[in-house]
Amino acid sequence: MPPDADLARHLERYLRHVGIERGRSANTVAAYRRDLDGFLAFLAERGIVDPTGLTAAVVTDFLRGLRERSQPLAASSMARALSSVRGFTRFLVEEGVIEADPAVDLDPPKLPSRLPKALTIEQVERLLAATDGEELDRLRDKALLELLYATGARVSEAVGLNVDDLIGDEGTSEVVRLFGKGGKQRIVPVGSYARAALDRYLVRARPVLSMRGRATPALFLGMRGARLSRQSAWLVIRAAGERAELGIELSPHSMRHSFATHLLQGGADVRVVQELLGHASVATTQIYTRVTADALRDVYVTAHPRAR
Repeated sequence: MPPDADLARHLERYLRHVGIERGRSANTVAAYRRDLDGFLAFLAERGIVDPTGLTAAVVTDFLRGLRERSQPLAASSMARALSSVRGFTRFLVEEGVIEADPAVDLDPPKLPSRLPKALTIEQVERLLAATDGEELDRLRDKALLELLYATGARVSEAVGLNVDDLIGDEGTSEVVRLFGKGGKQRIVPVGSYARAALDRYLVRARPVLSMRGRATPALFLGMRGARLSRQSAWLVIRAAGERAELGIELSPHSMRHSFATHLLQGGADVRVVQELLGHASVATTQIYTRVTADALRDVYVTAHPRAR
């Protein structure tokens, strides 16, 4: 039996637990697996053959090794690795495999406060204008980007939409049903610009694209008729950014960050924005209030005659 075979068996049970019973996404489960495969390899090198060999000192040595290697992990990756190990060791305790949790008292590294990068309203307008056109892909790309900005949806949520997730009277898409992390559902209004772009796409482009592939309920289709992938959607955003000549680096969350920031700048309540974004905690949403506060301070310092 390989030295880590017993631990590997428990790891598979844990990953099934987080994927099925706790409803974590496939991407999240894959991230746990990467972190914990590294942890088990570390244990195997030290001859730790079963879960009873797990101690706080061993976990600490593992994290120290990540920090001191030739290319040390960033603080965020260190925190994620510790979170993965903690979840695994807590599961072992709950299952009665070990008596005490060796990772319970370990503190994660402090993360630098990073503010999300949002586009200005003018930059968003230029980005959206870069998808103008009557070609099939332009009609689709316009609908996709308008929807992302109108709803604050994650790219993965948008490409996971089916046509039936657009809800409204007489075929209009007044609201959209989004499925967030853990399969949590939320209903988000769709603005008039996004509705118009979606209607044009559904009438002029999607039927043609649909005929190129197998029947699918997916809302956004690739040029071969299959559901648009997350990677392809990101390429759409990046290509539009290049055509718009924004001169800044976009991220897959650029439209989501801009959606939240512009709502708060317009006076929206932070708890309403929390619901629209699908954040489990308002603390996650409140980081955007710091963005708007920074913007107000910059305007004040620039405009007020006695601010400096």
